[in-house]
Amino acid sequence: MKVLVADKFEKSGLEGLKAAGCEVIFEPDLKEESLREAIGRTACDVLVVRSTKVPEPMLDAGQLSLVVRAGAGVDNIDVKAASARGIFVANCPGKNSVAVAELAFGLILALDRRIPDNVAELRAGKWNKKEFSKARGLQGRTLGLLGFGSIGQEMAKRAQAFGMNIAVWSEIGVEVDRSGLPIDLPLLVRLRPISGSPIEPLIHVCQTPEEVAERADVLSVHLALNDRTRGLVNADLLGRLKPGAFFINSARAAVVDYEALAKAVQEKGLRVGLDVYAKEPATGQADFAEPLAQLPGVYGTHHIGASTDEAQEAIAAEVVRIVKNYVDTGRVINTVNLSRQTKATHVLVVRYRDQPGVLAGIFDVFGRGGVNVWETENIVFNGTEACVARMNLDQPPSEEALSKAMAANPAILDIQIVPLSAPASSYHLARNLNA
Repeated sequence: MKVLVADKFEKSGLEGLKAAGCEVIFEPDLKEESLREAIGRTACDVLVVRSTKVPEPMLDAGQLSLVVRAGAGVDNIDVKAASARGIFVANCPGKNSVAVAELAFGLILALDRRIPDNVAELRAGKWNKKEFSKARGLQGRTLGLLGFGSIGQEMAKRAQAFGMNIAVWSEIGVEVDRSGLPIDLPLLVRLRPISGSPIEPLIHVCQTPEEVAERADVLSVHLALNDRTRGLVNADLLGRLKPGAFFINSARAAVVDYEALAKAVQEKGLRVGLDVYAKEPATGQADFAEPLAQLPGVYGTHHIGASTDEAQEAIAAEVVRIVKNYVDTGRVINTVNLSRQTKATHVLVVRYRDQPGVLAGIFDVFGRGGVNVWETENIVFNGTEACVARMNLDQPPSEEALSKAMAANPAILDIQIVPLSAPASSYHLARNLNA
């Protein structure tokens, strides 16, 4: 299997792909037309990218069957177009969580103690302890988290170490226990001892993003970009923050209305830490003018949230795991574009002796009867003499058609139709094994 790696990628990952039996083509500087040309030229089966965009035309350029995003999120890949072409799209969720949380907390500390300004003054030959000794501190403050996936939970762990209260909201909801605390967190994070034996909640689960903003002294965004989250942090939500509050975005720029954020910086004195921007350069080095990053009280980094050695090694290992599993089994783990819905109305269960052509005959019956198979699973018993196949169908084939198929092939032992919504209409055909 040919794998084209079209972005910066760890050496350990390249070696792992080769060890999995793949032919690896490593061209990390491919972009736009050069990438489209390379997909066709190499006839690769698998494409691995980090931030490189993979629009629809690239999916038609060769014979791709799998695109892997070496990172979290897949907003740089045209997932809809890939789905229409039967191309798997997979990513590596959670592998850069610690790295992103570390950077986000670094930005929070930098804002509180104005570390970049301290450094700039010293480099300019100025001593200004009187000015820079002013800081609020983090202990007792409330960290608001929009998003409570793996990165949000890593943020919660670090906030506890700094003695911060936490308010969280997640678009997919946060499951809580009887005391109202998130059940996904370790006990260390969920509970805080209070001067003696009582235990008090450290985390408050909010019902809306607006509630988080109203509670927060520091608001940090950790949401994936989708139709529901695009522009979620708007003027109204920012207006609910306290004057002088901190705002952090190390997720996706499009989740935030940056024009509204710039206005809030100027009118409410918000202090901001950013790692992502609306129009980032496509290359590692370029001229870059972001008006928001020029405002006083705004600190920016260069979209480096996942750029630690630990995170990149973990992501490379996950890419290898995804591709190796695909090579070995034909299955793709961490797939983001498999349907969670089905139009299936019935399940057909076929028990048969393991002989060639049995299922082909059943499929022929379906084709002539206009029945569509949504999913198929085949299980082989010990000894490899008998199998059971399960098929999800969009409608039941007629009992007459299946009776003919069964009569025509003595290898079929049993056929059962199980409706997904109307059990009373089920029927069962079984061969008399003693005949």
